[in-house]
Amino acid sequence: MDPHAAGPSSGREPAPGRMRGSNQSGLRAHNERAVLSLIRRHGELAKAEIARRTGLSAQTASVIMRALEAEQLVLRDKPRRGRVGQPSIPMRLNPAGAFSLGLKIGRRSVELVLMDFLGTVRARERSTYAYPELAPVLDFVRGAQARVIAGLDSRLHDRIVGLGVAMPYELWSWAEEIDAPAGRMDEWRDADIVGDLAEITGLTVNLANDATAACAAENVFGDTRSLDYVYFFVGAFVGGGIVMGGNLVTGRTGNAGALGSMPVPRAAREGVAGVRLDGFEQLINFASIHVLEKMIAAEGGDPLILWKDPAAWDDLGPVLDHWLGIAARGLAYAIVSASAVYDFECAVIDGGFPESVRTRLVAATQRAMVRLRRQGLTPLDIRAGTIGASAREIGSASLPFFARFLLDHRGLSIEAG
Repeated sequence: MDPHAAGPSSGREPAPGRMRGSNQSGLRAHNERAVLSLIRRHGELAKAEIARRTGLSAQTASVIMRALEAEQLVLRDKPRRGRVGQPSIPMRLNPAGAFSLGLKIGRRSVELVLMDFLGTVRARERSTYAYPELAPVLDFVRGAQARVIAGLDSRLHDRIVGLGVAMPYELWSWAEEIDAPAGRMDEWRDADIVGDLAEITGLTVNLANDATAACAAENVFGDTRSLDYVYFFVGAFVGGGIVMGGNLVTGRTGNAGALGSMPVPRAAREGVAGVRLDGFEQLINFASIHVLEKMIAAEGGDPLILWKDPAAWDDLGPVLDHWLGIAARGLAYAIVSASAVYDFECAVIDGGFPESVRTRLVAATQRAMVRLRRQGLTPLDIRAGTIGASAREIGSASLPFFARFLLDHRGLSIEAG
């Protein structure tokens, strides 16, 4: 089988109940997932090519394709005639074969999307806030679920296979950095967000770290064109992910890619809202939008405008220039540190800001890298992410697909329903 046909994997053993081919029905289900994963990765494939890449017999491949076609998960394209023999019939995923909901719960906003089987977002709802509170977030989901599926043909509603959720681990941490009142976010410590959302939506719920989900979106639906990269998503707080050999690596406890916690040396000449930057600090206090918020507030502006109006980024002027320099320097140090552990081909930078800001941040990080000592390290490129600000929502919406149809997000999420 094509070694890169599978989706992101953590390398863990599968959770109980996952198909592993231990019996005939399990083997059939595993093979169906493998075939769907191959088609998803390549766009379209004929049955003969599917058999060749998976190592299945032509007869078995035909049986699987007929079953997937009967379930309306795949569609036939027009026959293509070669030089000899019967014409081949490419098969592709049916966009309406399955749908999922994706929920991003962030420190400044919450967003719900409806996504089809090809990864296209069909509808979205969004709300911003100064800081996340459990009850308003759950109320948002109650109302937004009906609105995002309102435009979907009612005959397709039963094809919504689940809800994926992307949110920061320990959402209550660093509450002070986003100016939340003391204790107001502690309710998230004991919240059963998976159980609450399953009850509200009536769907199976898969939960993942928000930056890990963003990295999964880049790996599955993006165009990075690399099998080995370290990934940074610059949100209210920066986070990240690791891709090795085409697989998303989540680590022994699911905390691999906690890049926001990487130590970065301060520079005394750089001040943020009167804070002296010398010694060491975590990357979150350099390459996070909350740092830019504090800089805007120090100049008398409204920092929350960044989340309410993307066009506001165009009017930031020198304060944005200053933040880009600080963020780029932090990212450059983090990239060098990561490349000392594993010889990544590239570092990918994306974030919750307009594409023009991402382009400037990538360029600034490239310049900052030139000034750092990298003797003994394999050179690597710095590239812009290809998904954009919706990476976390798209990544979350992909979780039910991998739990149900594809190979495989083992270890990426926890599930209830």
